Amino acid sequence: MRDLPWPARAYLVAVIGVAAALIVRGVVVSGAPVAPENLDILLVLALLFLVCESMPTLLNVEQFAVSVSFSASLAAVVLLGPEGAALVGLTAVVSVRPGLPWIKRLFNGAQFAICGFAAGWVYVALDGQVGVPQVNAFDDLIGPYVAATAVFVPLNIVLTLTVIALATGSRATEVPMRGMVQFLLSYLGYGTFGLLVAGLWATVASISAVLVLVPLFVARWAFGQYHAQQRSYDATIAALCQAVETKDYYTRGHCTRVSHASSMIAQEIGMGVERVRAIRYAGMLHDVGKLGVPTKVLQKDGPLTEEEFAAIQLHPMRGLEIVRGIGFLDEAYAGIMHHHERHDGTGYPMGLAGDEIPEFAKVIAVADAFDSMTSDRSYRGARPVPVAVEELRKCAGTHFDPVMVAAFIRALEREPWQSPPRIGPPPPEAAESPIKDHDDPTMPIEVVTGQ
Repeated sequence: MRDLPWPARAYLVAVIGVAAALIVRGVVVSGAPVAPENLDILLVLALLFLVCESMPTLLNVEQFAVSVSFSASLAAVVLLGPEGAALVGLTAVVSVRPGLPWIKRLFNGAQFAICGFAAGWVYVALDGQVGVPQVNAFDDLIGPYVAATAVFVPLNIVLTLTVIALATGSRATEVPMRGMVQFLLSYLGYGTFGLLVAGLWATVASISAVLVLVPLFVARWAFGQYHAQQRSYDATIAALCQAVETKDYYTRGHCTRVSHASSMIAQEIGMGVERVRAIRYAGMLHDVGKLGVPTKVLQKDGPLTEEEFAAIQLHPMRGLEIVRGIGFLDEAYAGIMHHHERHDGTGYPMGLAGDEIPEFAKVIAVADAFDSMTSDRSYRGARPVPVAVEELRKCAGTHFDPVMVAAFIRALEREPWQSPPRIGPPPPEAAESPIKDHDDPTMPIEVVTGQ
């Protein structure tokens, strides 16, 4: 608590205070927030909430996870009313999630209580009937329940993002829009579990919670397996990138930055989530073929012979040979193989031109050149971003695909580029870096004949 900025502390106190006031109001107005005959329902829903809150489910979006515990709060909206939904949400205070600080427990419990009460108030205001629903009157619940969910979900997101923004100084707008949309849709989808619990209660009572929990935990296990596999993929890619970058002191972090820039372009041109992931991998591995190029050629101080330049030109094909057995790369193969093709057909390794060049390769070519220009090299300092952008414009239609250049410039206007920190002289044990960079369109490699 002491480490938080004062606006965050004030906000936390306000949220916790509002939740406490709502609970006290329920006690003062009605004598008890929940009727004694409904205590069994409260207990079952509180346990359901606690189990789900203690085991959040990962989503297919970076940096997002969702606890489906709010489904129990929404079921309480129908079965117990606003005060009961607030009490169920308050259960988050005693979550058994490991390592959760007490202040986060209090905030989670408070914001879930507020959301539950607000959703319950909307449900009642729209003539939703509180209590165990009758089978023949179930259809009448759907409209008010949807409205209650439409209040609960956005309010929960706003309360959470606000405390994050106040605590970290970041803005909610920094969350990727695609990620936020998927997060919101997933959240709304899980809300249907609450209606399922309330509907089943009329026939099987507390067993309805078990019937909901079984498929819920099967889905959670499947999500966990999927994300464990993704982490394994990322570790594999990171290891290959580290092996490549040990060959040149001045290209540390290059693969990661090319991957990020490639993702920016891919999202700008409307690629789907899976293709964006594939192009991120392609950006990370675009130079993996350098492992098959002799180090003395990569680090040669001066012009290359024709044979040495031929070895450089083979690195995309070497890269394909290295990663061919990695099945999850999919379309990334094309990006690795052809990222040095040029729009006018003068690139390598196959001299493809225009539409013959795979889309992934067109994207990576722009990202690769941009990062090279905006990074320190042994023979020059990093160029400013505006200078690099102007060079991309100049080379659009010859070196680069104009569509990809335009998309990257638009993406940079929305998300300013963070240039890497300046790099000093290499340590004594590091090998000399090459005089020219095959990724930099302004400093092409010099080739001499007859040697």
